[in-house]
Amino acid sequence: MNSAWIYRIAMAVLAVSGVAQMPVFKRYGIASIPGLGWTADYFFTHRLHYVAAALLLFWLVRRLLLDGPAALGKARLALLGALVLTGAIRMLKNLPDVDFSPLTVMLVDWTHLAAAMAIGLAALVMLAKRRADARERINRR
Repeated sequence: MNSAWIYRIAMAVLAVSGVAQMPVFKRYGIASIPGLGWTADYFFTHRLHYVAAALLLFWLVRRLLLDGPAALGKARLALLGALVLTGAIRMLKNLPDVDFSPLTVMLVDWTHLAAAMAIGLAALVMLAKRRADARERINRR
């Protein structure tokens, strides 16, 4: 399997399981659609999020070791760094002996969500750019 597919699968699972951590799927009836009931199971989606995060970390470390940080680009590396850092802090927050102030928790949560949304938006922008470039190449022929 190509490295890009590992990244895409991990990010897709992280996006779905991350949104499922908020009760959005149950609230809007998506979980009642046959086959999607698992989206309302907090503990399952929580574990799924951790598994996908581990897959993303594996991909990131592998990519950094094999290709170096320049291969990822400064913007993506910064966004992934913010996502990983805030995700690690969120994971620490879930430990029984770790306590953060409500303000810290809110800032970390919002930063984690903002980093995830920025990665998604950057991916859409890059996809649109690639498609425009492909169309331009076809039109030149």
